[in-house]
Amino acid sequence: MEDVRHVLQLITRRFGFLNKNCCSVGGMDVSLIQSHILYEIDRQHHPSMQQIADTLGMDITTFSRQVQSLIRKKLVKKSPSDQDRRVYILELTTEGKFVAAAIEQQVQDYLTQIFSHMNDFEKETVIRSLKLLNASMEKTGVCCS
Repeated sequence: MEDVRHVLQLITRRFGFLNKNCCSVGGMDVSLIQSHILYEIDRQHHPSMQQIADTLGMDITTFSRQVQSLIRKKLVKKSPSDQDRRVYILELTTEGKFVAAAIEQQVQDYLTQIFSHMNDFEKETVIRSLKLLNASMEKTGVCCS
Protein backbone atom coordinates (compact mmCIF):
# COMPACT_ATOMS: atom_id res chain seq x y z
CA MET A 1 0.00 0.00 0.00
CA GLU A 2 1.18 3.49 -0.77
CA ASP A 3 2.15 5.80 2.06
CA VAL A 4 -1.34 7.26 2.56
CA ARG A 5 -0.27 9.28 5.58
CA HIS A 6 2.38 11.03 3.50
CA VAL A 7 -0.20 11.93 0.83
CA LEU A 8 -2.57 13.27 3.50
CA GLN A 9 0.28 15.23 5.11
CA LEU A 10 1.09 16.85 1.75
CA ILE A 11 -2.56 17.74 1.13
CA THR A 12 -2.79 19.22 4.63
CA ARG A 13 0.24 21.43 3.97
CA ARG A 14 -0.86 22.46 0.47
CA PHE A 15 -4.29 23.49 1.74
CA GLY A 16 -2.54 25.54 4.43
CA PHE A 17 -4.16 23.69 7.34
CA LEU A 18 -0.99 24.15 9.39
CA ASN A 19 -0.77 27.91 8.82
CA LYS A 20 -1.47 30.15 11.80
CA ASN A 21 -3.73 32.32 9.67
CA CYS A 22 -5.56 30.86 6.73
CA CYS A 23 -7.05 34.00 5.35
CA SER A 24 -6.65 37.72 5.32
CA VAL A 25 -9.65 39.82 4.41
CA GLY A 26 -9.37 43.60 4.36
CA GLY A 27 -6.25 43.46 6.53
CA MET A 28 -7.94 41.23 9.11
CA ASP A 29 -6.27 37.88 9.74
CA VAL A 30 -8.56 34.92 10.36
CA SER A 31 -7.23 31.63 11.70
CA LEU A 32 -8.23 28.33 10.16
CA ILE A 33 -10.46 27.40 13.10
CA GLN A 34 -12.08 30.83 13.01
CA SER A 35 -12.83 30.39 9.31
CA HIS A 36 -14.44 27.01 10.11
CA ILE A 37 -16.55 28.67 12.81
CA LEU A 38 -17.66 31.45 10.45
CA TYR A 39 -18.51 28.88 7.78
CA GLU A 40 -20.64 26.79 10.15
CA ILE A 41 -22.46 29.78 11.65
CA ASP A 42 -23.26 30.92 8.12
CA ARG A 43 -24.33 27.40 7.03
CA GLN A 44 -26.58 26.63 9.99
CA HIS A 45 -29.71 28.61 10.86
CA HIS A 46 -29.25 30.46 14.19
CA PRO A 47 -27.04 27.76 15.73
CA SER A 48 -26.25 27.52 19.40
CA MET A 49 -22.66 27.60 20.61
CA GLN A 50 -22.91 23.93 21.53
CA GLN A 51 -24.20 22.97 18.07
CA ILE A 52 -21.24 24.58 16.33
CA ALA A 53 -18.74 23.18 18.86
CA ASP A 54 -20.19 19.70 18.32
CA THR A 55 -20.14 20.09 14.54
CA LEU A 56 -16.46 21.04 14.67
CA GLY A 57 -15.59 18.41 17.29
CA MET A 58 -14.27 21.03 19.71
CA ASP A 59 -14.60 21.18 23.46
CA ILE A 60 -16.80 24.06 24.52
CA THR A 61 -14.07 25.89 26.47
CA THR A 62 -11.70 26.12 23.49
CA PHE A 63 -14.62 26.94 21.22
CA SER A 64 -15.81 29.71 23.55
CA ARG A 65 -12.39 31.39 23.45
CA GLN A 66 -12.46 31.37 19.65
CA VAL A 67 -15.97 32.82 19.60
CA GLN A 68 -14.89 35.60 22.00
CA SER A 69 -12.06 36.42 19.61
CA LEU A 70 -14.53 36.62 16.70
CA ILE A 71 -16.81 38.84 18.80
CA ARG A 72 -13.87 41.18 19.52
CA LYS A 73 -13.20 41.31 15.76
CA LYS A 74 -16.90 42.25 15.33
CA LEU A 75 -17.53 39.24 13.06
CA VAL A 76 -19.93 37.33 15.33
CA LYS A 77 -22.61 38.26 17.80
CA LYS A 78 -23.86 36.04 20.58
CA SER A 79 -27.25 36.37 22.22
CA PRO A 80 -29.28 34.29 24.67
CA SER A 81 -31.90 32.00 23.18
CA ASP A 82 -35.52 33.08 23.57
CA GLN A 83 -36.43 29.51 24.56
CA ASP A 84 -33.62 28.90 27.07
CA ARG A 85 -31.58 31.82 28.42
CA ARG A 86 -28.71 29.44 29.31
CA VAL A 87 -28.18 28.68 25.61
CA TYR A 88 -26.39 31.21 23.41
CA ILE A 89 -27.22 31.65 19.73
CA LEU A 90 -24.56 32.75 17.27
CA GLU A 91 -24.93 34.81 14.14
CA LEU A 92 -22.64 36.65 11.80
CA THR A 93 -22.53 40.42 11.87
CA THR A 94 -22.66 42.31 8.57
CA GLU A 95 -18.86 42.41 8.59
CA GLY A 96 -18.80 38.71 9.53
CA LYS A 97 -20.96 37.89 6.51
CA PHE A 98 -18.60 39.89 4.31
CA VAL A 99 -15.53 38.10 5.70
CA ALA A 100 -17.19 34.66 5.43
CA ALA A 101 -18.16 35.40 1.80
CA ALA A 102 -14.64 36.61 0.99
CA ILE A 103 -13.11 33.46 2.49
CA GLU A 104 -15.62 31.31 0.57
CA GLN A 105 -14.61 33.07 -2.64
CA GLN A 106 -10.90 32.49 -1.89
CA VAL A 107 -11.56 28.79 -1.28
CA GLN A 108 -13.68 28.46 -4.42
CA ASP A 109 -11.01 30.24 -6.51
CA TYR A 110 -8.34 27.89 -5.13
CA LEU A 111 -10.45 24.80 -5.84
CA THR A 112 -11.18 26.05 -9.36
CA GLN A 113 -7.46 26.50 -9.91
CA ILE A 114 -6.74 22.98 -8.60
CA PHE A 115 -9.47 21.34 -10.69
CA SER A 116 -8.45 23.27 -13.81
CA HIS A 117 -5.58 20.79 -14.18
CA MET A 118 -8.02 17.86 -14.43
CA ASN A 119 -10.51 16.72 -17.02
CA ASP A 120 -14.17 16.16 -16.07
CA PHE A 121 -13.69 12.45 -15.39
CA GLU A 122 -10.73 13.13 -13.07
CA LYS A 123 -12.66 15.85 -11.21
CA GLU A 124 -15.66 13.55 -10.72
CA THR A 125 -13.35 10.73 -9.59
CA VAL A 126 -11.65 12.95 -7.02
CA ILE A 127 -14.94 14.29 -5.67
CA ARG A 128 -16.47 10.81 -5.50
CA SER A 129 -13.33 9.52 -3.75
CA LEU A 130 -13.39 12.37 -1.23
CA LYS A 131 -17.04 11.62 -0.46
CA LEU A 132 -16.21 7.93 -0.02
CA LEU A 133 -13.26 8.77 2.28
CA ASN A 134 -15.45 11.13 4.30
CA ALA A 135 -18.22 8.53 4.65
CA SER A 136 -15.70 5.92 5.80
CA MET A 137 -14.22 8.35 8.30
CA GLU A 138 -17.71 9.12 9.61
CA LYS A 139 -18.30 5.40 10.22
CA THR A 140 -15.33 5.32 12.59
CA GLY A 141 -17.27 7.66 14.87
CA VAL A 142 -14.09 9.47 15.90
CA CYS A 143 -15.02 13.04 15.07
CA CYS A 144 -17.22 15.56 13.59
CA SER A 145 -20.50 16.09 11.79
